Amino acid sequence: MGEGQASLIPHGAQPLSELTLSNLQKSFGGTEVIKGIDLDVDAKEFVVFVGPSGCGKSTLLRMIAGLEATTEGDIIIGDKRVNDLPPVQRGIAMVFQSYALYPHMTVFENIAFPLRVEKLSNGEIKTKVDEAARILQLNDHLQKKPGTLSGGQRQRVAIGRAIVRAPRIFLFDEPLSNLDAALRTEMRIELMRLHKDLGATMIYVTHDQVEAMTMADKIVVLNAGRIEQVGSPLDLYNRPDNRFVAGFIGNPKMNFIDGTATAADGTGVTVDLGALGTIRVPRPAPGALKGQPVTIGIRPEHVELDAGGFMLELTPTLIERLGIHTIAYSPLGESGTFTALFDGEPAVAEGQTIKIGVDPARVHLFDTTGRSIGQTG
Repeated sequence: MGEGQASLIPHGAQPLSELTLSNLQKSFGGTEVIKGIDLDVDAKEFVVFVGPSGCGKSTLLRMIAGLEATTEGDIIIGDKRVNDLPPVQRGIAMVFQSYALYPHMTVFENIAFPLRVEKLSNGEIKTKVDEAARILQLNDHLQKKPGTLSGGQRQRVAIGRAIVRAPRIFLFDEPLSNLDAALRTEMRIELMRLHKDLGATMIYVTHDQVEAMTMADKIVVLNAGRIEQVGSPLDLYNRPDNRFVAGFIGNPKMNFIDGTATAADGTGVTVDLGALGTIRVPRPAPGALKGQPVTIGIRPEHVELDAGGFMLELTPTLIERLGIHTIAYSPLGESGTFTALFDGEPAVAEGQTIKIGVDPARVHLFDTTGRSIGQTG
């Protein structure tokens, strides 16, 4: 379909979503990189695509923007299928990892550039640029060249160039990756404020799950071109659908210990962990799970020194003291390294054995395919 195509939604009806992706697929030659994505993004949502390098998140964003062609499936923005529309006609604006500013132009002219392409009057351009500069606190920098600005200021100029277009959807492709840690934190807060002030729909790509957890209304976890899970940050943290999501969401990452289910019913699963002992995990499971290999998952922050529950003896070989937290890394046989996170500055030392406890109700359980067992809520 082209620009004059018929609407997919009856006249007078409201679109169900700001963006709908339906069975979206993308192949480069014989290599399939996006493998049937179905997703709805509601108006005013801040949605984050997150996943490891090579999972397809930037390719998916570029397909929405119109910078990559679609092999199969539909992209619907509002009430219109936009697969065949060029980027400028899709009602989107994209902010890239690189600032992509014109070094010979002032900040004002960089922000105004898309408006000049649209041939707006000088008065309209000034009004729109001044408003974007006010929102982004760039009023005092409009006559400067990009080379005189800090990294954060240059990123705000790039965002300003998107704002003046008044897009239906903002797309951000790892926009903070080039900034140092302190500035990334500052810019995260600014983007969250911007989302609230504009009431805009935003889709944000990052490999940093901390960014995803702190910024998103909804997280889309991608892996090898497929969606593993969609949900709010705390949904994914507390109720991961599978071991991949459980291990990706959370910092430090979840500990995994392999065992065998020795009993299973509607009230829980008993897991034999060999030399580490036996744990009863209160997650309902079919009786057929008995005798099957399973894996338990324990978040580092869900353990306590000398606490009750399921107990482990650990001998840390490395300790990170961060003031607000202390992180201890201990070998745990075939399970590799066990990570424990404690509040403050507890009395733990390298080479000295400690006893930690975890509430079995906070332990996650996975089958041999990596799917969560007995997940509720």
